[in-house]
Amino acid sequence: MTTISDPVFGELSYNYTWARDTTILFWGKETEIVLMIDGEENGKFDEEQYSAYQSFMQHWEQLQRSILQPILDYYQEKRHELGYDIEQNEYYPLVETTEQILEMITLEGILVSYGDIYEERDMGILFHCTWDEENGLGLRLLNEKVANVGYQDVAI
Repeated sequence: MTTISDPVFGELSYNYTWARDTTILFWGKETEIVLMIDGEENGKFDEEQYSAYQSFMQHWEQLQRSILQPILDYYQEKRHELGYDIEQNEYYPLVETTEQILEMITLEGILVSYGDIYEERDMGILFHCTWDEENGLGLRLLNEKVANVGYQDVAI
């Protein structure tokens, strides 16, 4: 396995993507996550990736507040699509607040995407969620704003 020490991303190992386990504060709790960086085996990253990651980390505290409402909206829409707003389902209980949705998600990982796909700073956030353990929950952020919420693959 190839490993490198990057001045911005830290100690990384390569297994089809560059990654390292790290700890991040998520709503005041230290949370173990995987930091993943898209890149070739040569360990060279785009300036856009560094910029996206640094801006993301700089704004992480405010971002945490801004992502819960889009997650709640996504959950409520999914619950309605599946008919669980009419028929009860233990995995899709009635949830009306961002505090309730926060109890249903666990931060798993952060992905720094290739820098040339979008014009904006592009980051993905991966969550485990109680209502869909198979597909999980993913967010794509462009310029530190939620651009897409869905299964984990939207973040990849």
